[in-house]
Amino acid sequence: MPVTIDRTTSGRHAPPQPVRLSLTPAPGGLDGMWWPRSRALTRELPTLMAALVDHWGCITGVTVHPAYWPVVPHRVSVAGRTVRVGWSIQAQDPHRLTLCLPDGQHRDVLVIPPETGAEAAAQLMADDGGDDPAREEATDGFDARIREEAWESDGGAGRPSFLSRPIGSTGPSPAGRRR
Repeated sequence: MPVTIDRTTSGRHAPPQPVRLSLTPAPGGLDGMWWPRSRALTRELPTLMAALVDHWGCITGVTVHPAYWPVVPHRVSVAGRTVRVGWSIQAQDPHRLTLCLPDGQHRDVLVIPPETGAEAAAQLMADDGGDDPAREEATDGFDARIREEAWESDGGAGRPSFLSRPIGSTGPSPAGRRR
């Protein structure tokens, strides 16, 4: 079988895309909004923190709620240094990312889900006069839609009745039950 080599592509990685970020403070303690391209924190956080160096200085730590991040790394590498990544279910709002600064200050950034359409995300990020509850309600709506789609694609109705009973089960098979 003949092999064709495409010499138009380079072995180098493409430069990272610019971060989608708005640093307009909002009521409720928000210091800005961030629209990541994916839910991969190891890929997204270095770009975000590099963009924030000019505004807030060096970021020493990040705290997330694990609800919307499939993998939460313990650390990420940013410009040759390591940044600690933590998570909390009780203390962290699932729609926010908390960034820790060296002087002990914290900055809270609203995370716009990556699945959000460009028009809706741009509207959220450009809405500098909006209030925090309205923005969080909008992200709740996007997250609810995403959860519903995941529920449906994962077979949200539960185990189909035509499947035999689980291995090791002693009860009647679901197909044999009457309702």
